[in-house]
Amino acid sequence: MIDEKEILRRRDMRDVFTFTIDPADAKDFDDAISFAVNDDDTYQIGIHIADVSFYVRPGTKTDEDAYKRGTSVYLVDRVLPMLPEELCNDKCSLRPNEDKLCMSVIFTMDAHARVLKYKVCRTVISSNARLNYDEAQQIICENQTSETLSRENRVGGKSEADAMQVLAITTLNSLAQILRADRIANGALTIEQDEMRFRLDANGHPTDIYFEQPNEAHHLIEEFMLLANRTIATAVGSGRPFVYRVHDLPDGEKLDQIKAFKRKMGNRVTQQTIDLLTIRAQAKAVYSTYNIGHYGLAFSHYTHFTSPIRRYPDLMVHRLVEKYILTGKKESMTREELEDKCEHCSACEQEAAQAERDSVKLFQAIWMNDHIGEILSGHISGVTDFGLFVQLDDSRCEGLIHISKIGFPGETWMYDEKNYRLVCAENRISHTLGDKVTVKVVQVDINRSLIDFEFA
Repeated sequence: MIDEKEILRRRDMRDVFTFTIDPADAKDFDDAISFAVNDDDTYQIGIHIADVSFYVRPGTKTDEDAYKRGTSVYLVDRVLPMLPEELCNDKCSLRPNEDKLCMSVIFTMDAHARVLKYKVCRTVISSNARLNYDEAQQIICENQTSETLSRENRVGGKSEADAMQVLAITTLNSLAQILRADRIANGALTIEQDEMRFRLDANGHPTDIYFEQPNEAHHLIEEFMLLANRTIATAVGSGRPFVYRVHDLPDGEKLDQIKAFKRKMGNRVTQQTIDLLTIRAQAKAVYSTYNIGHYGLAFSHYTHFTSPIRRYPDLMVHRLVEKYILTGKKESMTREELEDKCEHCSACEQEAAQAERDSVKLFQAIWMNDHIGEILSGHISGVTDFGLFVQLDDSRCEGLIHISKIGFPGETWMYDEKNYRLVCAENRISHTLGDKVTVKVVQVDINRSLIDFEFA
């Protein structure tokens, strides 16, 4: 139970319709959205983030352990949480019909997705509904027409609770589409990649590979979380030590090389291949006290505020927001000390990302071990001086055709780095990034997560 005195110190949002949208298998819910229509037909939209800083105080053992981890790690068959389960899955998780403490940004927005005003505050909420992305997407699809539905059309014939849920999600979806269009118009990157998922049997063996594609429900949550993060970073302003999420400009030489490759190949190269090269040319986003903006999102100010259950930088931001915005106190930590923490968190994030990639590769290898000898279609996804990487069309597992297995004995294959290809010196035959190929699964080394192909 939450202490009643603590509730009285906060803005009480328990009577405002509030919901969460998360993956179906999620256990920790660190963000919720509230929705209400004001008398002047503007909207009150609350972005409510679990107030982890209330439970995890600086200098405690829990805080020290969370800092060392830096982030939760999401492997194929398990999650390594940053916080103890009692916190991440219980006390801090914004589960439905439970009073929860939050750090919130309350927006007043008009129908054109313009922010008229906002307030950052501590709140207490009680979520009315826990939806997964498929359920939210179904509501969006069932209530879309070629014209924007009126409020009466959206709520007609439904219970009050269901009607409010439909009104909230359809309205927020419309606003999110405007926010997204504005970002793209300002130069934000819009490369989206499906997420590979595995179905596992009782023994943890992969039985199927499938892909989750971002839909409107994903974009709804994404846009409002981006809005909250950007608003917090802007509200703090400049001149005070703060944790920014920054993304530097991409490698200009690589971008020029990609453009030249696209012009040369024309229709022979797919957008998927160009997107892959563009991603590889990007700098890594990191945490820093030095704000250089976020190139990928086209934001001048950006931070991570919305996931303190699973990211330590968000917890740091919550503590700074309490001082700078809510209480007006000064930060005792110097910029240099805060920068050291930013560098540590960036390193933890990159280690976690590598562990997650390694986990996927391991389960891909286990999956492909059941398909040795099969002939499958794919495309060249990487070109190196030692061979060609091929990604399969159906499973998207990636394996290597070693250069020794390419062509006939005695042929010499040269690596043409600028044109992303291997070229035969004797007959000028080439294998280029993006080319469609048919391969045979020859060998799998599960211990090293390696898959070997040869041309079929």
